[in-house]
Amino acid sequence: MNYSKMSNRDIIIKFAIPQMIGLVFNSIYFIIDGIFIGQKLGSDALAAAGVAIPVVEIMIALSMLISVGAGVVISASLGKGKTEAANKMFNKANLITLVLAFAIVILGNLFIEPIARLMGATDLIIDDTVVYLRYFLTASPFLIFSFTLSTFARNDNAPKLAMWALIVGSLSNIILDWFFMYPLDMGMAGAALATSLGPVFSVIILLPHFLKKKGVLHFKLELFKIKDIVLIIRKGLSAFITNFSIGLVTLFYNLAINHNNMGEITLSAYVIIGYLALIALTAFLGAAQGIQPAISYYSGSGENHKIRELSRFSIIFNITIGIILMVIIWLLGSYIISLFTMDTNLNAYTNKIASIYFLNLVFAAANIMIATILQALNQQKYSTYLSLMRSTVPLICLLLILPILVESDGIWYAITLVEGITLGISYIIWKKVMAENNEMIQELESASL
Repeated sequence: MNYSKMSNRDIIIKFAIPQMIGLVFNSIYFIIDGIFIGQKLGSDALAAAGVAIPVVEIMIALSMLISVGAGVVISASLGKGKTEAANKMFNKANLITLVLAFAIVILGNLFIEPIARLMGATDLIIDDTVVYLRYFLTASPFLIFSFTLSTFARNDNAPKLAMWALIVGSLSNIILDWFFMYPLDMGMAGAALATSLGPVFSVIILLPHFLKKKGVLHFKLELFKIKDIVLIIRKGLSAFITNFSIGLVTLFYNLAINHNNMGEITLSAYVIIGYLALIALTAFLGAAQGIQPAISYYSGSGENHKIRELSRFSIIFNITIGIILMVIIWLLGSYIISLFTMDTNLNAYTNKIASIYFLNLVFAAANIMIATILQALNQQKYSTYLSLMRSTVPLICLLLILPILVESDGIWYAITLVEGITLGISYIIWKKVMAENNEMIQELESASL
C-alpha cells in the first residue's frame, strides 16, 4: 500500500472509518449482553456482568499491546520496502500472542474468584460474576486473536475484511445471546457463552487472508526472542494503556462506588454508563488505530509534511465524532438507557449521571488520537505518559477528593477533569513534536540544496 498517493480524506474513509465501525460493533458484544442481562435477569445480574467488564477490556488491551506494537514495526518496514522483515514481525507477534492467550486461560481459571473480588464483586453478585468470567476466560484466545488478526489485516491493506470480521462476530453474539438466554433459558451462563463464542466467527473470517497469502503478511513459523518481546512492548505500550485505561477507569469507579457506600443501584447505573462509554471510546480508538499504519508508513518513508497534515485532519475528525456522540447522549439518553432496564428510577438516576459523565468525550477524543499518533511516530515516552495521565494517579486522586468536597456525586466530574487536564498537556507535547518535525523538514530541504 502506497499511502503517499492517498489524500487524508481517502485514508480516513478507507482505513479509519472501517476500523472504527469494526471496533464499535465489537463493543456490541458486551453491550448486547448488558441489554439481555438487564431485561431478563435484573439489575443485580447486570451489576455482576459490569464488574467482569474490566477483565474483558484488559484482554483487549493485551491484544492491542502486541498487535499495535508489532503493527508499528510492520508498517514502518513496509514504508522502507522491507517486506520480509514485516512478515517476520507478524509471525513472531502471533506466536507471542498464542503463548500469552493460553497462560491467561490457565491462570485465569485458577484464580477466578480472587479476580472477581479484585474487580469489585460484592457477596450479592460474586456467584454470577464468577460464572461470567469462567466462560469468558476459557474462550479468551479467540477474543485476543480476533483483535490481533484484525489489526494485522488492516496493516496488510485489508481494512474492510477486518471490519466485517468484527461485525460478523458481533452479530453472531446477538443471535447467540437470544438463543441461549430465551429458548434455552441458560441465564448468566448463556450470556457469557454467547460472548465467548462470538470472536470464533471473527477469527474464522480473518484466517484465510493470511493462510492463502492474499497480502504481504502470511503465516510461517518464526521463533521469537526476548528482544522481540521488549520491542513489541515498547512500541505497543501506549496502545495497551489506552485500551487498558477503559478497564482501569471502570475498576476505579466500581471501587469508588463501593468505598462511598453508594449501593448496588449506583453500581448498576455505572454499568450502563460503562457500556455507553465503551461505544464512544472504541469509536475514538478505531479512528486512531485506522490511521496508525499511514502515520508509521510516512515515518518510515520520511514524509514528515504528510504526517502533520494527516494528524491535524484526524484530530479534527475524532473531535467531531465526540461532539456528535455527546449530543446524542444528551438528547436521547433516557431512551438509550431504557434498552438496558425497565426500572424507571434506575433510568432517571443513570440519565442524571450520564449528563455529567459524558462531558469528557470531546477531550477524550483528542487525547486518544494524539497519543496514538505519537506512538506511531515512535514517541513512545510522550504517548505512554498521556495514556497514563488519563487513567491512573490523577483520576484516583480526584475520586478520593471530590466526594469530600461536593459529596459522593462529585465522582462523576472526575473523568472530565482528568481528560481536560490531559488535553492541555497533550497540546503542549503536540506542539513540541510538530516543531521538531518542522526542523527536520528544513534540515532535509537544506541538505538537498
